[in-house]
Amino acid sequence: MQHTHYYLCATLLAVSFASTVQANDELSTTATSDASVSEVAPDESSMSQVSRLESLKELKNVKANDLKVNANAAQPDSIKDPLEALNRETFAFNDFLDRNFARPVAVQYKTKVPDSVRGAYRSFRKNLNEPWNAVNQLVQGRPSRAAKSLGRFTINTVTTLGFADPARRLGLDMEEEGFGTTLGYYSVPSGPYLVLPIIGPSTFRDGIGFFVDGQARPQRYMFDNNDGIYWSDQMLRGIDARAQILDVEDVLQGDRYAAIRDIYLQRKNFEIAQKQGLDADNISFVDEEPDDGMDDTQDEDSSTPSE
Repeated sequence: MQHTHYYLCATLLAVSFASTVQANDELSTTATSDASVSEVAPDESSMSQVSRLESLKELKNVKANDLKVNANAAQPDSIKDPLEALNRETFAFNDFLDRNFARPVAVQYKTKVPDSVRGAYRSFRKNLNEPWNAVNQLVQGRPSRAAKSLGRFTINTVTTLGFADPARRLGLDMEEEGFGTTLGYYSVPSGPYLVLPIIGPSTFRDGIGFFVDGQARPQRYMFDNNDGIYWSDQMLRGIDARAQILDVEDVLQGDRYAAIRDIYLQRKNFEIAQKQGLDADNISFVDEEPDDGMDDTQDEDSSTPSE
């Protein structure tokens, strides 16, 4: 929006300059018009900046209790996302990086690297995470699931070095874990929604989990003496992850920030609920109270005999 105002202002100034050359008798009128435009345009263009600064100032009103929430998609924005002003700024920064760097690279990666190569790389990385999956499952008190994860790691490593997933054909499906999910399994509140620079959607709890997961990655110790290889691997991991969502990114319409936030919170809560053994059919992510009230009203109306 700011750029639009600047372009409009520049266009009007150029037109007025041309008209001044062609007709000197309109010089004073054109100059007055140009001056008014140049005064109005910066004011209008700065309105969004002022509103953004005002919204950021509202962060000082956030209380400590606001950070103890267990965020879910059904809650009002003020509860699940009290840091929305800051989050939207970070989201805009991430979106700029994505549009100008990450997405173009991911498009080229998906176009030029064969599916078989990308799939093998993805399987290899996931296989390296299986021991950490098992650790989290043991901490969650699910030893049988941890045994399956270790069995997957053993089978896939011995047979294909992890570049394929024959364990899946034997009925051993993968169940990805993270320390943030393990904390959620024990009902540790998530805290409010949080957008991390470069990383993206998270919460306070998942931010801690992300840090712990990073320390537990085997690659950190495999490439302990070679930071270049380690960070190259992390970059390739990010590019591969970005390439996987190229086909579905156009599904998001309207307020992309709000859509991504609610999808993230809903998916995370569903994942934790499943691990806790809750019936997926009984897990609700939509605030049903208003609907129930409406239904009751409609039932009362329908039960009232018509005259």
